[in-house]
This record gives sequence, C-alpha cells and structure tokens, in this order.
Amino acid sequence: MVTVVELLSLLLVSVLWGCTNPFLKRGTEGLEEVTRTSRVSQLLAEVKFLFLNFKYLVPFLLNQSGSLVYYYTLSTAELSLAVPVANSLTFLCTLLTGRLLGEDFGGKQAVVGMFLTMAGITLCVISSVEDKDATEPAR
Repeated sequence: MVTVVELLSLLLVSVLWGCTNPFLKRGTEGLEEVTRTSRVSQLLAEVKFLFLNFKYLVPFLLNQSGSLVYYYTLSTAELSLAVPVANSLTFLCTLLTGRLLGEDFGGKQAVVGMFLTMAGITLCVISSVEDKDATEPAR
C-alpha cells in the first residue's frame, strides 16, 4: 500500500528535482564562453566554472539531495507507482518554477498537459491504493 510518507517523499523528490532545473539552466549561463585549447583543459575549465559558481552549485546540491531521497523511497515504494509519479511531478514543478522565473512554458497546451498529467497521477495513486485494499485479508 502506498503510505503517506512515500507520497510525501515522492512529492519532495519532485520539488527538489523540478524546482532546481530552471536554476541549473541559469547557473550554466556563461559556460559557453569558457574555452581552452585541449579537450582535457576544456573539461577541467568547465568543471571549475560550474563548481565555483554558487548559482549552479546550490541548485545542483539540492537536486542531488532529491536523488538521495528518491533512491531511499524506491527501497520501500512500488516502482510502478514511484517512477511515473516522481518524474511527471518533476515535469510539472519544472514548468511552474520556470514560469515563476519568467520563462515561456508553452501556453494553453502546456496547461492542458499539466492537467492531464495530474489526472494520470491521481489515477495511478487511486489504483495503487485500491489494489492493496482488495488484496488485504479481512479482519
């Protein structure tokens, strides 16, 4: 059965992943201006640019903490529910955060897509709860 803790954990994962994506995108601005002569020095210069840039590093660390919560949640939650819920809610959080930061999010089609995604997640959760209730023995 899906527990409240599992659902809250998946919601936390989605918020940590989705809300940091637009900030990660902004944190990489200027990376294309880093140029070096060899591939190895280019790679090292880009890594240095990213990890010394707090606008990238803070969202990156928050995003990775979401991954830790996700892998912990996968140890207890059903994969058939956890993966689609976390990924689809991440998409919604990314769209909403991007919109709050002034990014274009696709207009009416994106809004319809968000509602359809939420409907699908709701059906998955309801189905998971009902399946568990049907398989539990009566007391």
